[in-house]
Amino acid sequence: MRIVFMGTPAISATCLRRIHEDGCNIVGVYTKPDTPKNRGMKMAMSEVKVYAQSVGLPVYQPTTFKDDAVVEELKALQPDLILVVAYGKILPQRVLDIPPQGCINIHASVLPALRGSGPIQWAILNGLDETGVTAMYMAAEMDAGDMIEVRKTPIDPMETTEELMARLAVIGAGLLSDTVKHVADGTVTRTVQDPSQVTFAPMLSKDMAPIDWSRTSRQIVDHVRGLIPWPVATTELDGKRFKIYRVEYTDKTTDKAPGTLLELHKKGLDVACGDGKVVTITQLQAEGGKRMAAPDYFRGHPIQL
Repeated sequence: MRIVFMGTPAISATCLRRIHEDGCNIVGVYTKPDTPKNRGMKMAMSEVKVYAQSVGLPVYQPTTFKDDAVVEELKALQPDLILVVAYGKILPQRVLDIPPQGCINIHASVLPALRGSGPIQWAILNGLDETGVTAMYMAAEMDAGDMIEVRKTPIDPMETTEELMARLAVIGAGLLSDTVKHVADGTVTRTVQDPSQVTFAPMLSKDMAPIDWSRTSRQIVDHVRGLIPWPVATTELDGKRFKIYRVEYTDKTTDKAPGTLLELHKKGLDVACGDGKVVTITQLQAEGGKRMAAPDYFRGHPIQL
């Protein structure tokens, strides 16, 4: 089969690598345009583009599929199948109609739960103990197409979005590989999603960063885990704003008001939560500083408790 692959971040690159190493006939790779990054604002390529160029695959970076010329260029590749993994662009119906074998998406949730752009983050933010990846046929409505297969995995209690994403990338790559084989041999199946089970995972924003210490210790830990690597949880400590990279449970309790700074010790800084429990901030980053262990930071910057 002639395959067009569409994707952008690291999870996509892992999937692209797998099907390329499987020997699939990849006739084109679509990824988002290069973007300026970091303080120097140098143009940076997506992880998918970096991999595709390293193995000599042709790369396409349209800004929109509303352009007739872009759609015609895709048609000219004569794809039998289009594979999409975290591409970051909506495909209009006229694109979905191009490949005779359809467009298949690997979505990082157990559909129909967590449709949308942030399924991995929201699985953690919502306190789920399990998530997974779903292979599905694409439809005009986002993440609403018929499911092909779901593969589940437990979420570790302290696993961050970044760590979970790396694991799901490997699971998704294996699922994509097997799905392509099933399409090729005609054994692929499809199951309609149950609309009563639909939940959503909207795009994250910086507005979500501040920690609400009135929430439970579990919710606070999940909040910090879920916002790594972006936008990263924040809080004010002794009048200064910090990014918070790790908060750990303790067996301590307190009757102090939520957000009260309780004790600085060799593991970090204890803070009161809304459920009367205490958590420890163990990794943080001051504005203009670098990420470091909380005890190391406060050793050089004493805090008023």
